[in-house]
Amino acid sequence: MINFNVPLHIDKEIEYIKEAIEENNKISGDGPFTKKCHNLIENKFNCSKVLLTTSGTHALELAALLIDIQKGDEVIMPSYTFTSTANAFVLKGAKIKFIDIEPETMNIDADLIEKAITKKTKAIVPVHYAGVSCDMNKINSIADEHDLYVIEDAAQGVMSKYNDEYLGTLGDLGCYSFHETKNYSSGEGGALVINNDKFKERAEIIREKGTNRSQFLRGQVDKYTWQDFGSSYLPSEINAAYLYAQLEKAEEINEDRLSSWNLYYKLLKPLEDKGMLNLPYIPDNREHNAHMFYVKTHNLKERTELISYLKENGIQSVFHYIPLHSTKAGEKFSEFVGEDNFTTIESEKLVRLPMYYGLKEQDIKFIVDKIVSFYDRTAYKGN
Repeated sequence: MINFNVPLHIDKEIEYIKEAIEENNKISGDGPFTKKCHNLIENKFNCSKVLLTTSGTHALELAALLIDIQKGDEVIMPSYTFTSTANAFVLKGAKIKFIDIEPETMNIDADLIEKAITKKTKAIVPVHYAGVSCDMNKINSIADEHDLYVIEDAAQGVMSKYNDEYLGTLGDLGCYSFHETKNYSSGEGGALVINNDKFKERAEIIREKGTNRSQFLRGQVDKYTWQDFGSSYLPSEINAAYLYAQLEKAEEINEDRLSSWNLYYKLLKPLEDKGMLNLPYIPDNREHNAHMFYVKTHNLKERTELISYLKENGIQSVFHYIPLHSTKAGEKFSEFVGEDNFTTIESEKLVRLPMYYGLKEQDIKFIVDKIVSFYDRTAYKGN
C-alpha cells in the first residue's frame, strides 16, 4: 500500500527530544527548543513575533481572542476549509459569512468579498489552500478600506510565498499548523505569527493563561500575576524539539516535496491536455510549498470510482473538505453570501494523491500509471 501520508522524521528529532529531557531538564512549554523555533521562524520569514501553540486550531482561536470577536460580529471566509477556521470565531459568538471560491486555486474569490461586508463585519480570513496564496494584495486593500482585520489561515502554507513574502506574514495575524499531515510537524502543534505590533504583548498574556509570565522570565517585572483572560496554548518542549529538527531542514524538505509535485505534474499533464482531468494551477506571483498534489475529475461519480480504483491497486487517495455551509453546524452558525457557483461542484471533483517527504519516484510513476489506466477505459475517454 502506498500511504496517502507518512509523518515526517528526517534527522535529529529523537536526539533533540533526548536533549530536552536529559540535558535541559525541561519538557513543559516555552523552554530552549520553543525559543529556538521562535527565533528560526522569525529570522527566516522576516516577521517580528512568532508564538508556538498546541495546534493550528489554537492559533486561530488565539487570533479570534486578540481581535476581540464579540457575539454578533461577522467574519468572512471561504466555505471550502476545515472546521477550525470557522470554529475559532463561532466559539466567540461570531456569525460566519461564507463566499465562493476561485475554481482554479480553490481559494476565496477576493472579488466577492466586498459584497459580504456589513457594519458587523470584523475580519476577513483567507485560507491558503494547498499552500497556494490567496490574492493578498486585493484582500488587504479591501480590509484597509473597510477597517477590517485580516487573519491568514496559513495552516497549509508554511514556506509558501506571495510576491516573495512568506504566507502568514501578510495579514494582521497568521496561523500555521504543524499537525502530522503538514509539511513540518510536531505531531500536534501550530504557531501564531503576529504582524500587528499592538497584539504582541497581549498575545503572550492570553497564551500564558492570562498572566505576564513571559515578561517575568525576561526580567521585565519582578513577579507575574493574572492580567487578562487566557488559556494554556503552550506546546511541550518535546513537541518543540521534534519540530525544530525539521525547521532546520526546511529548505531540504521543501525541495524534496516540490520535486515530487513537479514529477506528478509532468507525468499527468498529457491527461490534462486530452481533457481527461485537471491539474493544480499556480498563479505567476505565488510560490507554493507542495503541500498537496490533487487532480480534479469531471464529477462526483468519476471521483468516487477513481479513488476506489486506486485503492484496489494499493494506493491511498482521498477527497477533501465537505463545504462548511452545507453541514449541520454551517446551517446554524453561518450564511453563504451570493451564489455557490464553484464551492460545492469543485469540491466534488478533487482527489488528493499521496504526498510526503521521501515519496519515491517509482511510487509516483506507479500512481500515475494507474491513473492513466483508469482513464484509458472507454467510459472515461474525453468525458
